[in-house]
Amino acid sequence: MAGTIRKKEHLVVTFSEQRSPADHVRSCDELLSECATEIVYSALLNMAGVGKRDIYNITAPFRSDGQWIIAARVESRVSELATTMFFGLGDRGTWFPIKASPLYPGLQDPCICRLGSELVFGGVRFPITLEDGSDGWRMEFYRGNSIHNLRKFFVGPDGMKDIRLCALPDSRVAVLTRPQGRVGGLGKIGFVVLDSLDDMRTDVVQRAPVFENQFRDEEWGGANEVHLLSNGLLGVLGHIACFDVHKNRHYYPMAFALDPETRFSSPIRILATRSLFPPAPHKRTDLADVIFSGGLIRNWDGTADLFAGVSDAAAGVLRIRDPFLIYEAEGGFNPVNP
Repeated sequence: MAGTIRKKEHLVVTFSEQRSPADHVRSCDELLSECATEIVYSALLNMAGVGKRDIYNITAPFRSDGQWIIAARVESRVSELATTMFFGLGDRGTWFPIKASPLYPGLQDPCICRLGSELVFGGVRFPITLEDGSDGWRMEFYRGNSIHNLRKFFVGPDGMKDIRLCALPDSRVAVLTRPQGRVGGLGKIGFVVLDSLDDMRTDVVQRAPVFENQFRDEEWGGANEVHLLSNGLLGVLGHIACFDVHKNRHYYPMAFALDPETRFSSPIRILATRSLFPPAPHKRTDLADVIFSGGLIRNWDGTADLFAGVSDAAAGVLRIRDPFLIYEAEGGFNPVNP
């Protein structure tokens, strides 16, 4: 990838002994104190072709129509009226909008996964008008065998972002949700397994049981991408976030593992901080310390490339030790009762 390269830092990934969720749910500050990340390199992605608008909150690159593609949120620095666009890799490592590819005005924070032979694409529709007349959001999902023939098949509950899907070995579908309000507070992660993609219904997603052992009430988080691991566990790439005393937002990429049969999960681990990415502009002052996980590509050499939105104004990649290897190793999964 083209961009600014950081010198490798000789740090070691460490994992603390798990404490019972009944005794303590760890805060962002505590998780940060346990975070040590081995960096191979970090860079800002060269993304162009949209004028003066910002390109951020990207997916990891995925294959479709014989090329590498990134879906990204595109918008003005002073607006949240986004368009999701598809970018292809051009000369000299620059990503450009794909000619004749579909545009999704009003759709933020795209996500991508594959379920069997189908590509499943989702994003957050904003704004929508809620029953009380206020502005809100909901997710939309599309399916097809190419970015050029996607058709809408599911609309999520009002007020819910970060719905993510993953195919299980027996063709069932794992669904991670993120309710807010009476059930989820500022935002917690829910989980349900469906027999097939055709069983995706708003009421089923809304009622997915929530993990109570992950976030403090004054903090929040969500899933961003789900990987089926070699031993049948699910490796979840997500984010955990909090406010400081000045109401600035702090978002950190995180990971955990989940057993889809027992619903036991591992402790959350923060993977990176904003300081590990190169300098870049921010959308607003309160968003300067935001890294929004987009996707992860696992490499053959034990590393992984973490793709993310940077400060709500840029897109970056960080090559780190593969955060899911520990869950695939014997004895690497230390479950927590949900």
